[in-house]
Amino acid sequence: MSDPWSLIVHSDDPESTRRLGAALGALARPGDLVLLVGGLGAGKTVLAQGFAAGLGVEGPVTSPTFTLVRQYRCGPGAPVRQLLHADLYRLDHLAEVADLALPELLEGDAVALVEWGDVGAPALGEGALEITLVPETNGSGEGAERRAVTLVGRGAPWSDRRAAMAEAVAPR
Repeated sequence: MSDPWSLIVHSDDPESTRRLGAALGALARPGDLVLLVGGLGAGKTVLAQGFAAGLGVEGPVTSPTFTLVRQYRCGPGAPVRQLLHADLYRLDHLAEVADLALPELLEGDAVALVEWGDVGAPALGEGALEITLVPETNGSGEGAERRAVTLVGRGAPWSDRRAAMAEAVAPR
């Protein structure tokens, strides 16, 4: 397994979180596994909406909390054909994560975006991009829209994409 790499960027508001997600979605490849990590309200679904937009997904993208997995067809020019958007918040055991069969679904031209991905990481495989969103405030509660976003690429699927990711998420 290749050495992991990490990048830290900041998002000032939901729209910049969506733009960040779109930039990352545009770099997705078939078979990619992306784990979204963060507490309630951290911005995981907002980033997922941007990621989907970066893949040309049309229509609303909502949290799959109650359905566990939603499938979206990507746009005609997208590097992948299908986005699998999963949410592991309601699962209690790793066996339940394995039952979703996400690694098997990725064998086609799909990419998986998994909210609460840290919960199921042991059952999902080793090669993943983990994106952790943490709200930042200035101590007075102001700035609650700002997020620190840490990207960690692990495994062969991500070893050669650090430079492209850094370029995509660089402040403009």
